[in-house]
Amino acid sequence: MAKTVRAIPATISRYTAAPIDSRKKRRVAGYAQVSTDHDDQVTSYAAQVDYYTNYIKGRDDWEFVGIYTDEGISATNTRHRDGFKSMVRDAMDGKIDLIVTKSV
Repeated sequence: MAKTVRAIPATISRYTAAPIDSRKKRRVAGYAQVSTDHDDQVTSYAAQVDYYTNYIKGRDDWEFVGIYTDEGISATNTRHRDGFKSMVRDAMDGKIDLIVTKSV
């Protein structure tokens, strides 16, 4: 006697915890950071801000939250990274679903 197996499709998105059929956009922020004030780093900083802004705004399924930045600050700790700390605070408060960045 053959058994019938019925697959039950997911109803909740594992990324947003929203129902699969909802049209809720993911709230996305970018984080741009350079650790020195050298001219080549300033170009990288501007390029990161421009890229993340256009990348996020270019997605129909994403809502642009903003770009958080830290410029010319050492990468050894987060003590003086006000942009990073503000971004983490907003994420913990539920204002951001996804963060796009160059490297962690």
